[in-house]
Parts: sequence; C-alpha cells; structure tokens
Amino acid sequence: MRVLGVDCGTEFTGFGVVEPDPRSGRLIHVGAGTIRLNKKQSTGLRLAQVFAELTAQIELYQPSTIAIEEVFFSANAKSALKLGQVRGVALLAAALSGCPVAEYAPLSIKSAVVGYGLAAKEQVQFMVMRLLQLETAPDSADAADALAVAICHLHTAQSLSHTLPSLSQTTGAGARGAVRGAGLEAVRGSVRGTVRGAAR
Repeated sequence: MRVLGVDCGTEFTGFGVVEPDPRSGRLIHVGAGTIRLNKKQSTGLRLAQVFAELTAQIELYQPSTIAIEEVFFSANAKSALKLGQVRGVALLAAALSGCPVAEYAPLSIKSAVVGYGLAAKEQVQFMVMRLLQLETAPDSADAADALAVAICHLHTAQSLSHTLPSLSQTTGAGARGAVRGAGLEAVRGSVRGTVRGAAR
C-alpha cells in the first residue's frame, strides 16, 4: 500500500508519500515536498495551483490511498474558511484520481506518530525522521506533517487488518478499479461522503 499524505494550509500545503517494505514491514519514505502559494495572487489562482500540483504528484507517485488531515477547530472563522477551501480542492484532486480517501484529525495523527495527541511540530518531525530513517529533515514542517498523515493511515490500516482479516479482500484491485472508474461520478454527487465511503 502506497499512501500519499496531504497537510493542507493556506500558504503551504505539504505532501508526503510512504509505503511499507513488503519483506521487513519497515516504513519507506518515497517522496515529499511543499506547495508554496503566493499570498499576492487571487484565491482562485492559489486554489488552482494546489489542484494542479497535487494532481501532478498523484500522477507521479500513483498512490493506492490518499490521506488528508481534517480541519482543526479555529476561533478565526475566516482562517477556517480559507483552509476549508484548500481541503476541498485536495479532496477534488483525490476524487478525480479515483483513489480512496481517508481523513484524520490532528490529534489522531499525532497520537499515531508520537504517542501524544498534543505533541509539538518539532516532536512530530523528529518521530517522522526516526520512523522513516531519514538523514535530513523534510524541506518544511508541512511536508513532515504530510508524511505523518501517511504514517497514521498505514498504522490505522495495519491495526484494522489485524482486527478484520477480510479487509484486504474488500479493498483489493477490483475494488480500487471500481473506485477509479467512479471518480467523476463521486464528484458530481458528494465528494467527501462518497469517497470516504469508498475508503472504508
């Protein structure tokens, strides 16, 4: 299973790709990076950039699943709205690719990677480097967070596979093919509801 993790942001959106080694089970860092937006550009152009670059990364890495961080609670409604717009574009890019989508709350991601839901960004980055055996840190905290999202999904999927042995049978190549074929239909209906349902 190759997972593309996405950490959405209004200025920087990180992406990171992780997969397990089939022999050792060790997590392998496949790639990571940061989509950097120009605050001087219009909202539409910034969102178009996020969509184009995420789509390019999906085509490059061909993930089997895309994991996206959920919106955290914010007292600033304007900031939450802008972040929601970026997440919407990320969900659209994922839906059009046909990949199943999983969404995780920040607390769940930090708990899976660090073991503590209120861990600082520095702690998350440290554990990401340790789990993936990276010699140098990712190019940004956002890229490290995206790798953490991917790691969280792999840990969650591994736990579910132990609890539900039949899970691999329901998410095999045939199911993934059906999801890919229904990508556009999912967008026309309910991106989040349909794609999240496919991810299960």
